[in-house]
Amino acid sequence: MDETRPWQALRAHTAARIALGRRGVSVPTGAQLAFQLAHAQARDALHLELDGDALARALLEQGLSSVQLHSAAATRAVYLQRPDLGRRLDDVSRARLAACATGVDLALVAADGLSALAVQRHAAPFLAALRERLALEAWTLSPLHIVAQGRVAIGDEIGELLQARAVLVLIGERPGLSSPDSLGLYLTWAPKVGLLNERRNCISNVRPQGLAYAQAAYRLHYLLSQAFARQLSGVALKDETVAEGAAPAGTRNFLLK
Repeated sequence: MDETRPWQALRAHTAARIALGRRGVSVPTGAQLAFQLAHAQARDALHLELDGDALARALLEQGLSSVQLHSAAATRAVYLQRPDLGRRLDDVSRARLAACATGVDLALVAADGLSALAVQRHAAPFLAALRERLALEAWTLSPLHIVAQGRVAIGDEIGELLQARAVLVLIGERPGLSSPDSLGLYLTWAPKVGLLNERRNCISNVRPQGLAYAQAAYRLHYLLSQAFARQLSGVALKDETVAEGAAPAGTRNFLLK
């Protein structure tokens, strides 16, 4: 490490904008252009429409069927202005699901959220990792319900209509300046319309540059097992998994020494 520029070595470990340098009182031109590009990518991710057909084809390649639905928000512009409409299905989708209650263990939902790019890129490979982990156990899963213009809570209505014991919502998280394609996972036990967010467990930043698919599947499998054993989710259910390479229990943080 260059002892005269100690911050430079840290750039290899984070996408955060540190050690950018300066030119006079401003940041270098390269850093400024990189910031503008990241901002444009975040804006594009926010407005991008989900290609449900392409996602359905990717799922079919791994043997998973899908159902395409729509929220009560008719367009992307309405969706961004009316969060409440993104939490409920439109009449056609509701009627379609009401006729096919299955009573599965886990209802699977993918909603575009605030980054359709995240769902487009990561939903299929993550589900492949999850299904591989669940394959040795007797879980019953629904097809993936792909929801256009959907928010997290729309999973409650889908899970209730399907009479599912729990629901998992894969959703695009709010784009950041270093992560326009971050996928979030929300697990809710006994889904029904009107639940508050404190009833959900969240695993965030699922993508190759963040939390890897296999590690996210490992953590979700733990939460699923605990949710079914204890019949609850949310603030009462803690993620107590230990990642590989984590410090052993009882090891003090070096910052506190």
